Amino acid sequence: MLIALTVMVAVILDHLLSEPKRFHPLVGFGYLANWLERKVNHEGSGRRLKGVLALTLLCLPALLVYAIVWFWPESSAALGCLLLYLALGGQSLRRHAVQVYRALLVGDLKQARMRVGYIVSRETQDMNETQVSQAAVESVLENGCDAIFSAIFWFVVLGPAGVVLYRISNTLDAMWGYRTPRFEQFGWAAAKLDDLLNWVPARLTALTYALMERFTLAIHCWRTQGAVWESPNAGPVMAAGAGALAVQLGGAANYHGELKFRPTLGQGNVAQMNDIPRTLNLVLYAQWAWVLVLLVVSGVLTYV
Repeated sequence: MLIALTVMVAVILDHLLSEPKRFHPLVGFGYLANWLERKVNHEGSGRRLKGVLALTLLCLPALLVYAIVWFWPESSAALGCLLLYLALGGQSLRRHAVQVYRALLVGDLKQARMRVGYIVSRETQDMNETQVSQAAVESVLENGCDAIFSAIFWFVVLGPAGVVLYRISNTLDAMWGYRTPRFEQFGWAAAKLDDLLNWVPARLTALTYALMERFTLAIHCWRTQGAVWESPNAGPVMAAGAGALAVQLGGAANYHGELKFRPTLGQGNVAQMNDIPRTLNLVLYAQWAWVLVLLVVSGVLTYV
């Protein structure tokens, strides 16, 4: 029961406080990761090995958290609640998507392009209203898994150290996991670890999206479309989410100056402006469904 209550409190804190605006540990970690990458990621051979070593070094905080909990088990609940709260990014994601929606609502396409650029890795300067809306919906669905469900999953499975390991991996993948000359080899290990840690949570997220709405369609889209997406985890999540919303995602997008033609996900009309709040609600309901299931399962196990 303690684990479920800790998750519930962390989720409530995220809703009430969002991410700390100053002195967020991940910001400091990002500076450290950037510094280390600049020091070791030079042209020449051995980039993949250097990336493995850099990833290993930067994962040491998870080992430190494990040691703290091992030697001071009474700190587990408070430390876990704090670390899970810091790892969750649901309210921050929601705030960014709402800003995109509000800009579109008043017809400020320039502002909407800028705002959606904060939550997607593609180029946004030439997007039209539909493309901005579609990008926002895709980001909310995919990052719902990364920023909420995977963090909760690894906290439940491995405790405070698990959520720290996951957040480190996910952050490094976001920083280094690009198929560019600089990062294709160096970021290989970070990308593979993130894929591994997200494999189960992504499929649980896809199932949860399907359970929230249009189950049959969402499962059909997941089964027929999820595997064709470039990312093995984003594909099932976005396909199931698109099916649950009965919208169409995918299509052409510009990444780092290269136009990519992505497979179609979902079914129905192409996502539009008004689908952004629908997507936010889907993720919000799914999040509270996880909390409720954890509370119920913990309660049953406590009294069995």
